[in-house]
Amino acid sequence: MTGIQLYNTLARAKQAFEPQDPKNVRMYVCGPTVYDYAHIGNARPVIVFDTLFRLLRHVYGEAHVTYARNITDIDDKIMKRAADEGVSIKTISERYARVYNEDMGTLGALQPTIQPKATEHLSEMIRMMQTLIAKGHAYEAEGHVLFNVPSMENYGRLSGHSRDELIAGARVDVAPFKKDPADFVLWKPSTDEQPGWNSPWGRGRPGWHLECSCMIEKHLGETIDIHGGGQDLIFPHHENEIAQSECTHGAQFVRYWMHNGYLTVDGEKMSKSLGNFHTVHDLIADHPGEALRLSLLTAHYRQPIDFSLANVSEQKRRLDRWYRLTESVASATEVPASVIEALADDLNTPRAIAALDALATKETAADLKAGAQFMGFLTMAADKWFQGDAADGDDAAEIEAMIAARKAARANKDFAESDRIRDALLAKGIVLEDSAGGTTWRRAD
Repeated sequence: MTGIQLYNTLARAKQAFEPQDPKNVRMYVCGPTVYDYAHIGNARPVIVFDTLFRLLRHVYGEAHVTYARNITDIDDKIMKRAADEGVSIKTISERYARVYNEDMGTLGALQPTIQPKATEHLSEMIRMMQTLIAKGHAYEAEGHVLFNVPSMENYGRLSGHSRDELIAGARVDVAPFKKDPADFVLWKPSTDEQPGWNSPWGRGRPGWHLECSCMIEKHLGETIDIHGGGQDLIFPHHENEIAQSECTHGAQFVRYWMHNGYLTVDGEKMSKSLGNFHTVHDLIADHPGEALRLSLLTAHYRQPIDFSLANVSEQKRRLDRWYRLTESVASATEVPASVIEALADDLNTPRAIAALDALATKETAADLKAGAQFMGFLTMAADKWFQGDAADGDDAAEIEAMIAARKAARANKDFAESDRIRDALLAKGIVLEDSAGGTTWRRAD
C-alpha cells in the first residue's frame, strides 16, 4: 500500500497519513455559501481536495472513503439576495447550489459522498449548544448563544495567534452582552422579517462556525481524519470549529488539517473593481473545464497560485498534445507509479503533471492516458475534445452537412467548390483532416 504524506497545519509539519480506520477514511471540506456564482478562487479547494479524494480511494478503496462537502444555505448574504429578489432563501440557495455542482462537475470534480445542508441540521445545532452551555463553554445573552473562549485553555493553537491577534482577527462586534471580546456567536436572534427557527433561546438562526461542527458530527463522527479548506478559513472558522467540537465531545476533532494557498489573478488580488473577477460559470463558457482544472493544479496546493487566461491557454495546448498521443488508446487502467508517488507526497500535483509529460510518447501513451484520467483529464473522446462546443447541436449538423457537400463536390471533380467549402469552414475556425478512413474535423488551435 502506497504511503501518503500530508502537511498537517496543526502540526506545522509533513506527516505520514494514518487514518483511524483504513476501512472508514473520513474527510470533510468546507463547501460554498450559495448566493451567487462561484469564482475561480472558490474552485481551487474543490479541485485540490477532489484530487486527494481520488488518491484516497485509490489507496484505500472506493467503498472505504467518505468525503463530505457541505452547502451553507443560511447566511446573511443569502438573506440579502433573497430579499432583493423577493423570493425565499431556499429559492436562492437551491438555484446556486445546482449551478455550483454543475460548474464543478465541468471542472472534473467528482461529487462528494455526502453533501449536507446547514438548514437540515438545526436539531443537532441546538443539542450541541445545550451541551456546551451545560459544560460551561457557552452562555445565553439577550437571545444570543455565545462560545466562552476563555473556557478553552488551548484555544488558538491551529492559527498560532496570540490572544490580541485572535481578538483583532475575529472581526466580530465587541457587544456589551459578551463576557469576553473573543467570544463568538453560536446562535443569533432573527427579526420577524428574517428567516429563523425556534430554539430554547428564542427564534433565531445559527452562526456559520456551528453549522460545520454539527454536520461533521452527524455524518462523520466525533473525530475525523482530514479537514480541508482554503487558508483564509484557518481563523476564525476552523479555529472555532475545533473549539465547539472538542469542548462538546472531549475528543480530538480532526487528525490532519489541510489548507490550500491563496489565488491571485494576473498578479493581483481578484476584485470586480479591477476587472479581473472570474466566475467559473463564465470561464467554462469559453474554456474547456479540463484546461481550467489543469491550470489550478500547476502550483502546489499549499503555495499561492497566480491564475491567468494565458496559463489556461497553455494548459489547453498541453492537453491537445496528450489527446493526440492517446486518441488510438482503447483503454488504460493501470495508473503509473510515478503519478501516484507524486500525489502521495503531500499532493505534489506539479510533479504529477511532470510525470504525465514524461509519459507523453507514442510508446507510453497508454500509461499517459491512465495517469491523466486518474487525475481528471482525457475524459472524452479525442474527436469531441478537438471539436469543442461545436461537437453538439446545430453547429455540428451544419459542419457535417458541409463536409458531405465537399465530399460530393470532390466525387464530381469540382475541386473549386471543394476548396471553397474547406475555406468557408476554416473561416469558421474548423480544420478538416482527410485520411483513408474519411474526413474528420476539429476546432482550430
